[in-house]
Amino acid sequence: MAKTSQDKKHFHWSNKVSNEDQEEEEIPSFNPCHQKEKDLNESPSPLTRKKFQTLTIARFRTVLTALSKNRPNLLHGLGPKVVGTLFGSRRGHVHFAFQKNPTSQPAFLIELQTPISGLVKEMASGLVRIALECDKDDEKIKKVGNSRRLLEEGVWRTFCNGKKCGFATKRECGEKEWRVLKAVEPISMGAGVLPAGDEEDEGEMMYMRAKFERVVGSRDSEAFYMMNPDSNGTPELSVYLLRV
Repeated sequence: MAKTSQDKKHFHWSNKVSNEDQEEEEIPSFNPCHQKEKDLNESPSPLTRKKFQTLTIARFRTVLTALSKNRPNLLHGLGPKVVGTLFGSRRGHVHFAFQKNPTSQPAFLIELQTPISGLVKEMASGLVRIALECDKDDEKIKKVGNSRRLLEEGVWRTFCNGKKCGFATKRECGEKEWRVLKAVEPISMGAGVLPAGDEEDEGEMMYMRAKFERVVGSRDSEAFYMMNPDSNGTPELSVYLLRV
């Protein structure tokens, strides 16, 4: 090799000093290139391989955990057709849930300050349009961009047929809410009353359940139209989500 001859030229210069040095035992030469190749060819020890595998698995688990926290709705994301359930006790507020299918966890669950009795009267009189508005965080958008999905917003201003009716708040699906959704799971479309379960309940639970068509306008606007075959193509209930 060319590098080897050059190394001998540089490191064996002592052989040319005198004849006496030639009689002495030759000094072993040092070849840095050869030493580097030797180190690379040496296989890692079992302990090193095990440590590397453990580190790789730990990093992989960390990535999966971060993804599951940042995107909690990935498994329950909504498509163009969803199941919508409106429910609440006679003396309580309206709860609204959207599910991907009747058995999945709700991807969107809010509680309106509107009494359910008032909403029922509004629906009996004609078409109902519910608009939910939330504000953009302008400072956050300038710094890192708005990465929050529209369905993940927490607080909404509520309008029913153009009249302001308080606020709506995003809720987690607890045991009580899940019990209602499980009770109406076999129902594809309809309205009725569920009997009180126990003393801790607020009484009978009114509900309305139907399929909705979901239309995404942009990152800041979505609409849900109730699909009623008896309404001649006109939805009796529409829900609009706007981030302004």
